[in-house]
Amino acid sequence: MSMHDQEFRLPSQDWRAYQGVLSRRVFAFILDYAIVALLWIPAAVVVFFLGILTLGLGFFLYPILFALIAMLYFGLTVGGRDQASPGMKLMGLAIARTDGRPMDFLTAIVHLAIFWIANALLTPLILLIGLFTDRGRLLHDLLIGTVAVRRNMF
Repeated sequence: MSMHDQEFRLPSQDWRAYQGVLSRRVFAFILDYAIVALLWIPAAVVVFFLGILTLGLGFFLYPILFALIAMLYFGLTVGGRDQASPGMKLMGLAIARTDGRPMDFLTAIVHLAIFWIANALLTPLILLIGLFTDRGRLLHDLLIGTVAVRRNMF
């Protein structure tokens, strides 16, 4: 592990690491869900043939297919080495845990699940929380102990 990786894991105290994070998160969200939607297409084809092979039992995967793909996508990317999904990387963001440990697969999935629940309850108001918290943290960040940081602070 390089020194840069160790420094990146710890959330920065520099205010510039959090400047413009909320707007970047919105664009990263749009990019990531466009990618998940594109990944859903070949998965739906695979489930179709699986449904034929299993005499219709495989078709029961359709209602949860998008959620499964999104969980795998975010679990493997946000819980991976870079601690960022491809949309977050494009927007220059990453997720860091406040305790300094790296994001893992399960933490990334729990982060996503809490985001979905909070979004279902508070829909557009979920972004308003970030305007009033330190470092622009959203509800799911506060509950799980994470923070979104800019990879390129300056």
